[in-house]
Amino acid sequence: MGILLALVERTVANDFQGIRRSKCQQSRDRTQIYEGVDNVLQKRLQALRAEMRSRTSTQSAELDAYLVPMYDEHQSQYLMESDQRIRFLTGFTGTIGEAVVLMRSAAFWTDERFLEQADQELNCAWRIFRTGEQPSVAEYLQAELTPEARVGADPQLVPHHAWKALETELSNEYIRLIHINRNLVDLVWGTRRPAPRFGALKVHPVRFAGERWDSKVARLRANLTALRSDGMIVTSLTEVAYLLNMRGTDIPHVPVFKAYLLVTHRELLLYTNTTRETLGLKNHLKAHSCHNENCVQLRDYGDVWRDLRTMAQHWHRLLVPSAVVFDTGASEAIHATLPRNIVFERPSPIIFLRAQKNEVERQGMRRAHIRDGVAMCEVLSRLEERFIAGDHITEMSLAREIDHARKTQNNSEGIAFPTSVAYGVHSGLPNYTPSNRTNIELSEGMVLIDSGGQYEDGTTEVSRTLHLGEPTADQIRAYTNVLIGLIRLSILTFPENLKPAELDALARGPVWGSMDDYPHGTGHGIGSYSAVRESPISISYTAKQRFTFKEGYFFSNEPGYYKAGAFGIRLENVLEVIDTGKMHPTGHKFLTFQDVTLVPFEWKLIDRTMLSVPEKKWLNDYNARIRQHVGSELKRKHKMDAFYWMMNKTRHVPEYVTEADYNGVATSHHGRLSIAGALAIVLLLERFVFN
Repeated sequence: MGILLALVERTVANDFQGIRRSKCQQSRDRTQIYEGVDNVLQKRLQALRAEMRSRTSTQSAELDAYLVPMYDEHQSQYLMESDQRIRFLTGFTGTIGEAVVLMRSAAFWTDERFLEQADQELNCAWRIFRTGEQPSVAEYLQAELTPEARVGADPQLVPHHAWKALETELSNEYIRLIHINRNLVDLVWGTRRPAPRFGALKVHPVRFAGERWDSKVARLRANLTALRSDGMIVTSLTEVAYLLNMRGTDIPHVPVFKAYLLVTHRELLLYTNTTRETLGLKNHLKAHSCHNENCVQLRDYGDVWRDLRTMAQHWHRLLVPSAVVFDTGASEAIHATLPRNIVFERPSPIIFLRAQKNEVERQGMRRAHIRDGVAMCEVLSRLEERFIAGDHITEMSLAREIDHARKTQNNSEGIAFPTSVAYGVHSGLPNYTPSNRTNIELSEGMVLIDSGGQYEDGTTEVSRTLHLGEPTADQIRAYTNVLIGLIRLSILTFPENLKPAELDALARGPVWGSMDDYPHGTGHGIGSYSAVRESPISISYTAKQRFTFKEGYFFSNEPGYYKAGAFGIRLENVLEVIDTGKMHPTGHKFLTFQDVTLVPFEWKLIDRTMLSVPEKKWLNDYNARIRQHVGSELKRKHKMDAFYWMMNKTRHVPEYVTEADYNGVATSHHGRLSIAGALAIVLLLERFVFN
């Protein structure tokens, strides 16, 4: 038996060691010395193991492993400080990660985009693995543990679908997955854990929302009636905020507040921190003496568990949200509280109500993007001027300028996610965000900027890549390929039954043509004064979603190119889905897109000879819209330096090859006629002969 275990351990050691840690000693014969922050993190890891051995919980047996997911009770993308358990335990500051702690090892999974960051931030007690590759969490636990081992996790922080999948896989090796209702990381954190943030709640007025909350609830109840459900439990914070026309500041970058909402045909129950009730909020929700189905009863956040157990006795069928696209659905704790026979798992109907913006929301999104374009033009025009003047500009200082420019715009509510400014080799990292540790000064080279804003009338996201100095031919070619991909998706007209995943090849095609790819999706849904990423739209050829575009949907279009150790490019616009008014022969509507982002592209990085005539026409039309909408706003605000910069960046692109283009590209470096040169000659002959 001992020999068998030794063989298993050797196999695990060979296969499941994770990525090569650049900061760690590779020899297994030397003991790693932890100092400074690494030592603090090591003590926290040891304290968690002590809690696993002697837990103050209802179960008495010790745990062999403990899971720490990157979620709060509502499976939010961004977390308040008191829910940053991964950061407290491991030091990791990214947004995607999952930790598994065993008595003699610790493992961490994160997305490809965060691997380098995790390698630098986690101490050498951690093995780091790529999400989606072997080993999975289940495979790792099966290799490390023996039958009858016990794996614990907080059921409030694990989506039900993920819990069931892991439980099934572990049970094949007779390993048990256990509910641990007192979070062990919180026990280690103790009194040092920050108090939960309960910011002020505010009403999102109808002049921005476009529809009263009771009208939205009526539409939701009609959906529930069609599904023969007595009601539903709303667990997503963005769905609660949307449905009730309310917003909050509990979570960074997303204007939501921690709450559960129980919707039945007879009642509406909102569970949140009731110390922040105001007269205006009660009036908005008609909460005074609420005894009918068209008012909202306010209850304490923790009361949801008692009420679910009590009210479940009277229900035949309760809709509990399932996982769909970017939404993970309800937690394991919600499912464990309800009798299994009444649970009806289904994608939340609110997702689809919210995604299709009404006319007021559509107009608001367009206006918000105009103001956002003004902010970006102000910052980018100053950047070029200051760079030429020799000013010292760092990634973080430029990010702060961008954030400040947004916050000075009308109806601004801050930023939609942490602003990323990636200079030089940093731009080759697809998800880089500058920190005090990585911050560098800008000099001649590529600068990739990814940022977005929250406004009361809309949410924005935009990526632009610029070059300080003179770009190389390789950089120009790569940039133009990315721009072509963006344009090809933007100009598409298509039948409404087309799946979003089927559009991915349009945007990726030019990058694929250079035998490359980018490691993120081409697009995702975007909210209106809500989350910058929302279901049901996901444009990725690996996605298997059945949901299609509808008029009034907004989503991102963000192709890219990343050359590790050299430079990276990403261009991103937000598109609105428009009904053309025409019908496909099958009876489906023809839809098309309209760019609502209005920020100039980098003129000197565009090789006009690579663009087709329709692509040049699109670029000219797009630039004309920037001059019309953003230009008039810049003049109104007397931002003339930014105005002239914008005019220079949006100058007209000749839609046919000019003589200058011909002289520049007709021959290769070796004097031979290139394909592009030959095409240029043909177009010139057509122009001179037929005109």
